[in-house]
Amino acid sequence: MAIRYASPLNRLVDVLMRLPGVGAKTAQRLAFYLLKASREEAMKLAEAIVEVKEKIRMCERCHNIAEEEQCVICQDPTRDGSMMCVVEEANDLLAIERTGTFKGQYHVLQGTLSPIDGRGPDQITAKELLERLRSGGVKEVILATNPNVEGEATALYLARLIAPLGLRVTRIALGLPVGGDLEYADEVTLGRALDGRREMG
Repeated sequence: MAIRYASPLNRLVDVLMRLPGVGAKTAQRLAFYLLKASREEAMKLAEAIVEVKEKIRMCERCHNIAEEEQCVICQDPTRDGSMMCVVEEANDLLAIERTGTFKGQYHVLQGTLSPIDGRGPDQITAKELLERLRSGGVKEVILATNPNVEGEATALYLARLIAPLGLRVTRIALGLPVGGDLEYADEVTLGRALDGRREMG
């Protein structure tokens, strides 16, 4: 029989368990930490969560996280507009930025294709990507989706979609393990993967 605590503590544990990678024991540990923390510390956490929900939006251009209409990368005039790196999520973009290797533009798909989970082309920003590419300027599209089944399927779908535009389409390679996530790759491995990208199609 599961141990139940006071109602507010149970509710906190239940909410924390909904976070990715947080099981029952971790949720309980975090809940008891917050219970023991000062009111000021707990309020800082609560306020930070509220601020993120109220102030963070999607960049209208690349769909990265932003405080304004466009993210800091899209606002940067020194970025190379001839290259575009397509990633699944904003945290993948941040992982690539940490390498210091890529100086072009980005496009964040907001997910991958996964028919089993009911995610089709309308659930990712593929249409918006095509609109950006048709507007001109981009010569190479780097598909930097995760090297797992969904990421590979999404990359193949996008490569076929982009092919009629006559642009160079490459895929990151070398150094990333199959089944891994970009978010957890170290800078050297991810940098080599970008340098070792290959043609698709």
